[in-house]
This record gives sequence, C-alpha cells and structure tokens, in this order.
Amino acid sequence: MPSGRRSSKRPYAAQHVELDVLRASGGRSTEDDEQGAWVVQQVRGSDREFRCPGCDQLVSPGTPHVVAWRSDGLPGQGLDDRRHWHRSCWSARSRRGPSGRAGR
Repeated sequence: MPSGRRSSKRPYAAQHVELDVLRASGGRSTEDDEQGAWVVQQVRGSDREFRCPGCDQLVSPGTPHVVAWRSDGLPGQGLDDRRHWHRSCWSARSRRGPSGRAGR
C-alpha cells in the first residue's frame, strides 16, 4: 500500500524554473549577417590557444570566447572553417575590417 507522504524527489510546491535556452542548446545559436548565416557557440574556455581573426591576437587558454562557422555552406564544410573569436571581436566584426590573417 502506498504511503500517504509525497515524494521529496518531486517538489510539488516549488516554483517553476524557466528553461535556459542557451544552456539547453549547448551554447549554440544561429546568426545572420551580410556575409551569410553563422552557427555561434559560446565557449567557457579551452586548454589550447587560438588566434582571433578579428584582432589577430591570441585567445589565451581558459578565456571565454566564441566559436563561429558558416552554416549556409556545403554539409560538413563549415566545421573545418571554425574560428575562435574574442567575444568583443565577434560583436564588433561588422564595424571593423579583416585583420589580414583571417583566411589563414
């Protein structure tokens, strides 16, 4: 016979917690600009260093940054062209020109 107590595993009286879409999607979103459609992923940090195509400076290990790649190319093509950007450089990419090394 079941107990008259409610389970503590399911908090019936607890407030509803809104879904964090960014967390549920793994930090990925899509963005469109004049250059096309991009998949953008927020990264907390990495154990490697990368060169930001926006400012041509290094993204140090452990630095939160953005990884972006084209989503409107051929299937699988965009993943090979992933670039690691400083968050501020990614936000300002439409206001500045290429660093000269962006294609390398």
